[in-house]
Amino acid sequence: MDLIGKSALVTGGAVRIGRAIALHLAATGVDVALTYRSSSDAARRTADDLRALGVRAVAVQLDLTAPDRIPDALAEATGAVGAIDILVNSASFFEPTPFPTDDHDGWYRTFDVVVHGPYRLVNQVAPGMQERGRGRIVNLVDLSAWHPWPDRGAHSVAKSALLALTRQLAVELAPTITVNAVAPGPIIPAESFDRSQIDRLARRNLLGRWGDPDQVAAAVSFLATSDFVTGECITIDGGERWGHVRQRFED
Repeated sequence: MDLIGKSALVTGGAVRIGRAIALHLAATGVDVALTYRSSSDAARRTADDLRALGVRAVAVQLDLTAPDRIPDALAEATGAVGAIDILVNSASFFEPTPFPTDDHDGWYRTFDVVVHGPYRLVNQVAPGMQERGRGRIVNLVDLSAWHPWPDRGAHSVAKSALLALTRQLAVELAPTITVNAVAPGPIIPAESFDRSQIDRLARRNLLGRWGDPDQVAAAVSFLATSDFVTGECITIDGGERWGHVRQRFED
C-alpha cells in the first residue's frame, strides 16, 4: 500500500515509541491522529511536530479503560485526518500485579488497555477498511509475550493475548486487511533506570546494546506498506530472546 495520502491512528502516540511511529509515518506522507490518556502537553507538541512535516494531524484524548469514549474519539480523529487506513495499537499499561492478590484492579486495567482496547478499535475501523478495500493493523507487543516477567503477570498475559489476537484477526479480516505485530526489546530505558540497570539490560541481548525507536517505527511502516505479510510478528530486540543461549556457555 502506498502510504502517501493515507491516514493513520496511533494509540499512545504522544511519547516514546508511539511518538516515533507517528513521526515516521508522517515523514512518509501519512496523516496521523494520535491518542493519549493523560500526556496532553506532550500530545500537543507531537501533533505540532507532525503538522510541521506537512501532514494533517490531531491529538485525541482517549482512555481505553473507558470504552464508551471510543466512538467519539474515532469520530474526532476521522474528522481531522479522514478515514483510518492504518491502525497502530501502541498504547500500553504497565504496573506491578503480584500474584496471589486481593486487588484485581490492575489486572483488569491492563487488559482493558492492552487487549480490549485494540479489540474494540479494530471492531470499529475494520468495516470501513473492508468497504474501501484496504487496511493495515499493527499491534505493539513485547518480549513478555514469550517470557513471563515476575510481578508483571497482567502485562505478560495481556501481551500474549494481544499476539494471539493479532493472528486471529489476520484470519478473520483477510484478504482485505493485514494484521501484524511488532515486538520491541530494549529500545528506550525507563526514566527510573540508573546506568547500572541500563548496562545490565544491554548485556542480555546478542548485540550488547540498546536499540532505537526509529527501528521500531520503520518496521511498522514496512508492515503498513506490505501487501503480502499478515499474521506475523517482527521482533526488534537485538537478539534478546536468544541471549540466554550465549550466556549459558559464557558463564
